[in-house]
Amino acid sequence: MQNAADTKPLNVTMKKIDIEDFRISSKINIKDLPTHIDIDADKKALKKALRDVGKDLADIQNTMYAHGKYSVLMCIQGMDTAGKDSLIREVFKEFNVRGIVAHSFKKPTELELKHDYLWRHYIALPARGKFGIFNRTHYENVLVTRVHPEYLMYENMPNVNSLDDVDAAFWDSRFDEINNFEKHIADNGTIVFKFFLNLSKDEQKNRLLRRLNKPEKNWKFSPDDLDERKLWEDYQDCYEDLLNRTSKEHAPWFNIPADDKPTARYIVAKILYDTLKVYTDIKEPELPAKQKANIDSYKAELEQE
Repeated sequence: MQNAADTKPLNVTMKKIDIEDFRISSKINIKDLPTHIDIDADKKALKKALRDVGKDLADIQNTMYAHGKYSVLMCIQGMDTAGKDSLIREVFKEFNVRGIVAHSFKKPTELELKHDYLWRHYIALPARGKFGIFNRTHYENVLVTRVHPEYLMYENMPNVNSLDDVDAAFWDSRFDEINNFEKHIADNGTIVFKFFLNLSKDEQKNRLLRRLNKPEKNWKFSPDDLDERKLWEDYQDCYEDLLNRTSKEHAPWFNIPADDKPTARYIVAKILYDTLKVYTDIKEPELPAKQKANIDSYKAELEQE
């Protein structure tokens, strides 16, 4: 599948995106990961580039739907205001709605708490041929619950009777379970992408202020946002640990500089496209030989109605 952007640049000054610059493939220090990147493209060029790549992604998904052997799971994590919702809206604007399913995981429901913590994520996995998006993901279970371990008490686990039981071995086990979960689904045809929308603390402050300053955005603000912001360093430490423990070849993490939303959206779309286009075995199934041989007669029958 040939991307027009590969042969005719949209903007002669736009820097080429190399997905390996964003993949987390060795141990990282989160303070060294960029939250901003300049690819020498204005908003108009980025908008057109994203639209073109989005169309190419939609074509791949249509082929995947017919092929019926692979699915895509896209996991998005980031601090509040990192731009998760708008990224999903813009990157997948060109998709046929039948080919994409998005899940925004909130506080577990009563039913979900009666199951293990991965259950609600497992049952939301995309069927073969579809793109599934997890807006906040199973990683909340080694992120929010690590910053707020008291939340674990709601899970009513047999071997956790108090916070004293939540030790290093508990987290080691949970990370192993998540890695095994992703390996299992990858081995069974799910192509896994994990995007960390890496927002700076200063930019989060600016976005929270915009929510407060614009009446039409006030509904997005909660005083809890400020409480969580006070725990910024705790969250950064947990993100660093989970990125280092769970970025695997079959389920890699990508650090997406998120201080500029249009750039972040384009980088995510380009990573998806550049990865998926190498799957040369994703192709439309051929018609059975008998049907293929009779195509002309089918046409004639319709034309003679």
